Amino acid sequence: MVRLIVWILLSIFCFQKINAQNSIPLDTLHWEINAQSYKLENYKGKDAIYIKQGLAFLKDTKFLNGTIEFDVYLTEQQGFPGIRFRATDRNNMESFYIRSHLSGKPDGNQVAPVINGSTPWQLYFGPKYSFIYNYNYDRWTHIKIVVNGQRAQVYLDNARTAHLSWKLIHEPKEGEIAIGGGGSAMYYANFKINKNEDQIIDFKPTERTAIEGLISEWEISDKFEEKRLEDLSIVNALIQSRKWGEKKIEVEEGTAANIARQVILRDVTPGNTVFAKITVDSDKDQIKLFEFGYSDRVVVILNNEAIYRGTNKWRSRDYRYLGTIGLFDAVYLNFKKGKNTLLLAVSEDFGGWLVTGRFPDLKEIKVE
Repeated sequence: MVRLIVWILLSIFCFQKINAQNSIPLDTLHWEINAQSYKLENYKGKDAIYIKQGLAFLKDTKFLNGTIEFDVYLTEQQGFPGIRFRATDRNNMESFYIRSHLSGKPDGNQVAPVINGSTPWQLYFGPKYSFIYNYNYDRWTHIKIVVNGQRAQVYLDNARTAHLSWKLIHEPKEGEIAIGGGGSAMYYANFKINKNEDQIIDFKPTERTAIEGLISEWEISDKFEEKRLEDLSIVNALIQSRKWGEKKIEVEEGTAANIARQVILRDVTPGNTVFAKITVDSDKDQIKLFEFGYSDRVVVILNNEAIYRGTNKWRSRDYRYLGTIGLFDAVYLNFKKGKNTLLLAVSEDFGGWLVTGRFPDLKEIKVE
């Protein structure tokens, strides 16, 4: 009887281990494929799926903690193959992807959250969220992601130590998994999940130094179409017709406020522009320097008068310019005594809908 009980327990344990580590076929039975095109074939000795411009979502499986592994066959063409996980809906999730054309570069890959349909890599950039790696273009690249709570690690090509450890942005909630990406098409193979293997080893995330003196929060309007800023005679009417969020958005990463936290860029409502607002109470008539950053474009408006226009989008300044956020612009503001309204009309294409700023000299002014 004892032997029978032991045998049953061992059988249950083995079944649980097998069930936990699933090797999942890459086919339409197991995956919902939302892509420009795809094909299933044996490629370089592996049963694979070829995905062009899109994602394949794993059906009937939710993921919270554990290990995800798969192979991708990289090309030197511009592409962004990778993995999305903990997708609580199709617009909010965590992600890791490779920039296949940037082998050996500091930004050759990226971890970033997807927030309300936006992937703000122009905020989540640098060694905290990417690492240098020399890619191989003549064999499969193995990717392993380990997730536990709010911590994650990525290993490439069966490395013994993690290439990157990072803190996840979203609160831990189980969600869907997807593979794929934009740019050039890539092949994927050998997809596995092990929900029992969630051990994080030697977790040492890189920290980023916060920018000092930033305005900590911004009031954000509803969105409108950017072309409405072309007629400056209606700026005041445009401002007056806006609705404003119930809560202000706060600076993240010690760097910038993410407008996508409050406003969804791509939905049924047209528009790609919002006003980010602060009020400055000045003790007297005076001129103050204002340092600021934005993504992708901005019009600065002080007391209903437009005084500055700028562009900071990807490749706007040279072919390798990333459009990452920082205090790269500045303007002298002519304050009147009393309350002054400062608006930044921020327009977005992709990569991060962001705003940030500070006054190097706060003497005789108060930011509200």
